[in-house]
Amino acid sequence: MALSLSSLTQILDHGFDTVIDVRSPAEFAEDHVPGAINLPVLDNEERARVGTMYKQQSPFLARKLGAALVFRNAADHIAGPLAHHEGGWRPLVYCWRGGQRSGSFAWMLREIGWRSELIEGGYRTYRRLVTRALYDDPLPFQFVQLGGYTGTAKTQLLPLLSKRGVQVIDLEGLARHRGSLLGDMPGGQPSQKGFETALVQALHGLDPARPVLVEAESSKIGGLNLPPSLWDGMKAAPWVEVAAPLEARARYLSEAYADILADHDVLTEKLAPLRYHRGHALVDHWQDLMAGGDMVALCRSLAADHYDPAYDKSMQAVAPQVLARVEAPGLGQAELEALADRVAEVVQTTSI
Repeated sequence: MALSLSSLTQILDHGFDTVIDVRSPAEFAEDHVPGAINLPVLDNEERARVGTMYKQQSPFLARKLGAALVFRNAADHIAGPLAHHEGGWRPLVYCWRGGQRSGSFAWMLREIGWRSELIEGGYRTYRRLVTRALYDDPLPFQFVQLGGYTGTAKTQLLPLLSKRGVQVIDLEGLARHRGSLLGDMPGGQPSQKGFETALVQALHGLDPARPVLVEAESSKIGGLNLPPSLWDGMKAAPWVEVAAPLEARARYLSEAYADILADHDVLTEKLAPLRYHRGHALVDHWQDLMAGGDMVALCRSLAADHYDPAYDKSMQAVAPQVLARVEAPGLGQAELEALADRVAEVVQTTSI
């Protein structure tokens, strides 16, 4: 049987025991239905081999080879990772477009006695639903942006605010990037599609009757674009600004970016383009601070001479409605807890 899906809620709340993506590992790595496991019936090399045969020799030979590979790999999955399942197991299976790969595997599972079903249209159906939610339709949420100079611990505030009952989306966490010149994180960023899947998961289940707090960002986080529906909602959102003294911010940045600051070659490469925006003398000064190992002084100068002017220029262009400006005397844990209390009060009293 094929499951016809008309909304993201149907697939995110599918109710099956397991979701199985039978596409190749490369397809799965780019993006997949949330919670799916990858049991490829054709691996990357096999898929390429069958596709080449289809184009260069004949569709019949390609289908014959494909069938042999699919059933051989499916048998390995059944004897291996699926062997422990009892008779009442209900898997949901999909491939790229709900065709031969998933159809063959689901048929084999049903023949064994398991109650397998297909996603009609496969991954393409899921992807169309994501696109509709994030590109075509307006999101049903009132967003509030958490703004402030770089180094005001906005990202660290998000889980504290969540504990206080504020609805929060951690965009930088989903994008695996700290959202600035030095924002790269180990492991790199997900694909654009993978980021959008993480985003629809984070939005799923939020209450449209209550505000949703997001950290203020540009339209890109690292190499990833914020989808249009989200970006439109953020542009119309009021702000809560947080502030802290420059010295506290410099110390916070030196700790938060310790991994990047420790790699002088990477740091030099990251700072080099700023010679055209901030001048050679300032970048040379930064390099002297790096050479001397004074990372707090480096972060102080980066904040005061680069990040803060860029933020001020952006605020003049955006001119958001600021609900409140909340200042902390420092960024220690007790001060962050107090800051979170005050920000939470503002957000939770915001009318929709």
